[in-house]
Amino acid sequence: MRLLKTKTVPGPNVWGLCPVIESTLDLGGSDDSLTAASAWLRRHIGSWNPDLKPSPNGTKSGGHAELVRDLAHIVLELQKLAGAPASFSKVVETRQPGVFLAAFEYVEEQLARECLDAACEMVQAAAAGQAIDPPGTVERLRATAGRQMLGPSTNSIVQAARARNIPTIRLDEGSLVQLGHGRAQHRIRAAETDRTLATAEGIAQDKEVTRTLLQAVGVPVPRGFTVTDAEDAWYTAVEYVGLPVVVKPRYGNQGRGVAADLSTCEQVKAAFEAARKEGEDVIVEKFAPGQDYRLLVVDGKVVAASRREPAHVTGDGRSSVRALVDEKNRDPRRGDAHATVLSKLVLDEIALQVLGEQGYTPDSVPVSGKRVLIRRNANLSTGGTATDVTESVCPEIAEHAVAAAAVVGLDVAGIDVITGDISLPLEQQSGVIVEVNAAPGLRMHLSPSEGTPRDVGGAIVEMLFPNGENGRIPIAAVTGTNGKTTVTRFLAHLAKGKDHFVGMTCTDGIFLDGRRISSDDCSGPISAGLVLMNPKVDVAVFETARGGILRAGLGFDRCRVAVVTNIADGDHLGQSGVETAEDLAHVKATVVRAVLPDGAAVLNAADPLVAAMAADCPGRIVYFALDGHNPILVRHREAGGAAVFVRGRAIVLAEGAAEEVLLDLEQVPITFQGRVEFEAENALAALAGAWALGVPKPLLVERARSFHTGIDEVPGRMNVFSIRGGTVILDYGHNAAALRAMTAALEAFPHRRRLAVYSMAGDRRDSDLIHVGELLGDAFDTVFLYDPYTIRDRAPGEIPALIRQGVERGARTREIVDVPNPAESLRAALDRVEAGDLLVMQPDDIDEAIALVRTYLSQVPERVGEREAR
Repeated sequence: MRLLKTKTVPGPNVWGLCPVIESTLDLGGSDDSLTAASAWLRRHIGSWNPDLKPSPNGTKSGGHAELVRDLAHIVLELQKLAGAPASFSKVVETRQPGVFLAAFEYVEEQLARECLDAACEMVQAAAAGQAIDPPGTVERLRATAGRQMLGPSTNSIVQAARARNIPTIRLDEGSLVQLGHGRAQHRIRAAETDRTLATAEGIAQDKEVTRTLLQAVGVPVPRGFTVTDAEDAWYTAVEYVGLPVVVKPRYGNQGRGVAADLSTCEQVKAAFEAARKEGEDVIVEKFAPGQDYRLLVVDGKVVAASRREPAHVTGDGRSSVRALVDEKNRDPRRGDAHATVLSKLVLDEIALQVLGEQGYTPDSVPVSGKRVLIRRNANLSTGGTATDVTESVCPEIAEHAVAAAAVVGLDVAGIDVITGDISLPLEQQSGVIVEVNAAPGLRMHLSPSEGTPRDVGGAIVEMLFPNGENGRIPIAAVTGTNGKTTVTRFLAHLAKGKDHFVGMTCTDGIFLDGRRISSDDCSGPISAGLVLMNPKVDVAVFETARGGILRAGLGFDRCRVAVVTNIADGDHLGQSGVETAEDLAHVKATVVRAVLPDGAAVLNAADPLVAAMAADCPGRIVYFALDGHNPILVRHREAGGAAVFVRGRAIVLAEGAAEEVLLDLEQVPITFQGRVEFEAENALAALAGAWALGVPKPLLVERARSFHTGIDEVPGRMNVFSIRGGTVILDYGHNAAALRAMTAALEAFPHRRRLAVYSMAGDRRDSDLIHVGELLGDAFDTVFLYDPYTIRDRAPGEIPALIRQGVERGARTREIVDVPNPAESLRAALDRVEAGDLLVMQPDDIDEAIALVRTYLSQVPERVGEREAR
């Protein structure tokens, strides 16, 4: 069993909408022992224990496919045992015998990869009769999960957001997460939000200033002072505060360096030295007897409250303190980091001091039932526990907590209260508020040791997204074989309307409100993700290419509108497991499957493979077609569906039997008075997409009339120029379907001789290159061939040689001109243009071609410009 390849697909993909790890496994040399071992592990993995021994002999073999399915199941189970539950998996056999593709859902990539490696190792060990170590494997995987996964505070907010259909994006390897997209987004880091003021956080960290502000609004606080050294700490405790006291760092959090209920000089001085390690300034304040409570205030409301118990053990008359601590730390809820529900107890310097004050050492054996403190403060981060008391908080204490959060300026605050009874006012029992915490830990409320868990993550999400807001902006995804970039640019132009800030990605780059910020091919998921991070974007339009979908899925979780232009045979086939047009359609349909339930898929009714994608759409369907009598479109309308089509020369919007003429096709400049059929289809697709996005009809008309095919609006897509009385068309059409559409459109331009400059990328099949040559040979008098920059694994000259084979079979071509590179081929062809000629140039690099054309045209003495179709 060999693991040939593993890749991560984080966005919606060909397997489903969840993130998956996709693995290629070669089982060509495996035997029944592996299948038996995997089946045995699958049956037993849920009840692993240290005594489990491999015994797969005699298990009925289910073949290689069953082996891979068992393996995928084991990977899912390992993730679940590590604390990252996932449920989806799927296995398919490739066209290569014995080679399988397995996809399984994941929560955290590194953890999932380790689970895959562990599953493979265990299956092979079990098959060989070797020992396996289930507990050790799970412990190692849990350690990885603790390092890689979101902590409980952040995760609770993320899960609450997802429950409300709010998209989430993890921005770093820590806890920085974006909730929502574009202008609708908010960012969090644990319980810190983008509404949390830096000044408020600074105040909360300064316990001296916090106490002063709380006094100013009438909140009961303990008397306290900042001290300079150990002697000053003891003097202040005796003379100004009164014993017993609490010693703590002036700046700090999570209970580090805090020591409480100190009554002797030795205790105070030792606590000062411990606190000094956390910061230069140290506070001594009056110890308030009572129980330790934490109230969580979110957006001016108390949403949860817990009673906290300090870390402690209870004697059994036999075990030492150290052994009791070890036993307590075996609780699976306890961990070394904040990612777990509880923290482990640690016998550090402070713990040794607390033990000593009670007359114990780590090796002491307490009597049965004796409660031994490991810490005096009750922070969960130092091993404490929590009991939910939310329903018991009296209104007066809640008011004090809200006032404390407000005066500090925090949107989310943890208020520490010391009092005897949380159900009675503080003033009746000398209770006090001792701290106000920014970015408070939420796990005590999410998973209390006792009592009712509270949905505090949901409260924070409600604060950020009130009244049912979902943090989404309208997203339109455009895919298909041809026309993607034109439709994307036209749709973005329509969506901008009067004042929208549109983020757009396409083959030509990333565009923010019309400004190009990248000139790379940006039709993949990374570029889309960058746009959605921009807080100014309120509408996004993404060209969504096949390669990006296969490589990493979509760059968004769901879209409002998916537009599919067409599916052409012969483009990118034979790559990445895509062998047929049906395979390609399945890949492209990923955007349709990602449509929101209240969204729409805009589909070409004239393309059977595209029209069939309607079955995959969770939302509604809008069909478009040049022919209003298209049978699919007609049946759809009869069922009350929406459609965009052409009747006579008019573009019609229809819902069921209701129709409305939008504007004449001739009024849409990119259609060349309606005579260029593929541009008319592109216009319908864009208009239908914008209509589905909710762009008002009058605005559709206004914007459609102002969109042209010039090199500024749609560079390299049906750009038409006049030169020396001839016509030049610059178009990036790079496959047989695009070439057929172009040759059909040539009749719209008067000409006596046809010339073409053409090549294709090296990743196309030989048959595709030859077929394109045949089309060129039947349509053009002179053909210029060149080697593209993207020859891939082919030899120099191999691509034009294959295309030449096809051209030579054509009925029209009389001259074939070989030119070394793209730039020289364009210049050579432009030099040959005479009055009455029609030159079609298919560029390899659009930016290079446009720069070359601009320079060339500037040197031509006659006026040049965009030429109208006949």
